Parts: sequence; structure tokens; C-alpha cells
Amino acid sequence: MRVIDIINSRKSPIFSFELLPPLRGNSINKVFNIVDKLRELDPKYINITSHHSEIIYQTQPDGSLKKATVRKRPGTVAIASAIQNRYGIQAVPHIICKGFTKEETEDALLDLNFLGVHNLLLLRGDSKPIEMVKGTENQYHNYALELQEQVNSFNKGILIDGSKIEGIDTPFSYGMACYPEKHEEAPNMDSDIFYLKEKIRNGADYVVTQMFFDNQKYFSFVERCRAEGITVPIIPGIKPVVLRSQLNVLPKVFRSDIPEPFARELRKCKTDDEAKVVGVEWCTAQCKELITSGVPGIHFYSFLASDSVYKVAKEVY
Repeated sequence: MRVIDIINSRKSPIFSFELLPPLRGNSINKVFNIVDKLRELDPKYINITSHHSEIIYQTQPDGSLKKATVRKRPGTVAIASAIQNRYGIQAVPHIICKGFTKEETEDALLDLNFLGVHNLLLLRGDSKPIEMVKGTENQYHNYALELQEQVNSFNKGILIDGSKIEGIDTPFSYGMACYPEKHEEAPNMDSDIFYLKEKIRNGADYVVTQMFFDNQKYFSFVERCRAEGITVPIIPGIKPVVLRSQLNVLPKVFRSDIPEPFARELRKCKTDDEAKVVGVEWCTAQCKELITSGVPGIHFYSFLASDSVYKVAKEVY
């Protein structure tokens, strides 16, 4: 079933959340434990993030450094299939530009199609620069719109070399990202809205926001989008704060403002346990207001926060 059909057929705001694949060498049971904890809240779909390889330098016995390529969190495709088959919940793997060649993306699409996973979230990925072999730049997509073109072609049965593929009976349905507080690289909100409209014109069924902590930012963004003729569902992405350090880290990494009343309470916290309590309280109030306003659903970013997500969702759903 397509996520967009789940959203459009809802009787009330839906619950969904995002998972990270386990670090290399860790068991998939870490993932299953989170799903087991949250599935009683009836998640309608589960996103699985994707992570590119990184260049690291390993110290050799003689003290020299050797360059190596490591993917710390492999398994997005496999975990998506495992979740969908084990729990009967629609899985939504992330397909990203950053660090994946067009051929690697095509391989992932082929595998997902074979496995019966037909929902995706298309993203540019981490804006942090990554090291690439010189002369290979044209093997990668630079922007999500380019990735979107490849998926659209795949849905028509066309591979990157122009050859045809048979059996795409169920084309991929996908969502994409949006930014209530403007993408960090966008020169202005007008530019951001322009590219969002392009994503939707080219086939995005819905969009999910970057995390935010000020609901007014979301409400203003949705109002602006509707005035611009954007009619697809705009799913709010929410994260409960669980660490004191996130007061400074989250705005820096995700460019998401933390309102002063929330920041003030977090500054009072002496321990991470206290910060977690404050984070749950703020997130619960935030979600209650969003649900009252009639949002299509709430999508939770659960990294390091699955216990808090459970407490919030248990309270509001």
C-alpha cells in the first residue's frame, strides 16, 4: 500500500517514525526491539535512514596512515524488507544522493522492487562534503531533483543506460523533504518554495519536514505553501530532546530554532535525565497542538529517543 493512500484514507492523524540501521557489526535485534516497543501505537509506516560510506585513515603498525572506505550503517534495503515482512507495516527506505552513485541507486531500486518495498523517501542527504575519487563526480546526483528524475525513469521501466526493464508493475511512490525554517543552503524562502514546487510537480506525493520545535514555524510554512498552490500533505517531523547538549547541537546541525521558553527550561537541567523529562513535556504539548490543528500525521525522529517517542505518542494518540 502506498504511504500517500494511507495518509489520504486516515480517520485521524497517523503515527510514524524513523529508524537508523544498526552500526556495522551490531544485530538487527536492536532495530526489532524499537519496533516491538512502538508498534502497539499502530505506526502506519516506518522510515529507515540511509548512510553513505566515509573515508577514514587507519593507523598501521609502522605508524603510517592507510586510507579506507567504511560504511558504518549498512543494511537500509535489507532492514526495510525485514520490517515489512516481519510486522506487516509499510517500510519507507531513504534513498539519498550523497555518497551513492547512480548505479548503486539503481541496484537499490532493483532490490527493493524485487522485495516488494514500493515506498521511498528521496533526499539529498547530509550536506557535509564527502571525499570522492577525482573524475567520478558525474557518477553521482548532486540534488534531490536529479535523484527524483532517476526514480521516475525507473518507474517507467528505463534504466540509467537507457535499456528497458520488465516487470515494474508497482512503481515506487515517494515523499521528499521540506524545510519550515529554510534549507541551510537556500538563499531565501522564495527559492526554497520554488524547489519544493518542482519536487511536487515532478511527482512527490507528500513532503515531510525537517524537525522543528516551534509550531508557529510549521503553521506559517504550511500557510505559505497553500498560498503558493502546494496541496500535497505536509507531514510535521518531530523529535523529543533527550540530552542537555542538544540545546546547542540540534540548532547547529539541523538549523532548527529552539524557542526561548523551551531553551530556558533545558538550561535549568543538571542531568540528561532531567533534560529528557523536559523534552517529553515540550514535545507532548507540541504534538497535542499539531493534532488539534488537523495535521495529517506526526513523523517522529527516534534516534536516541525511542523511549521518549513512546511516552509522547502514548499520551497523544
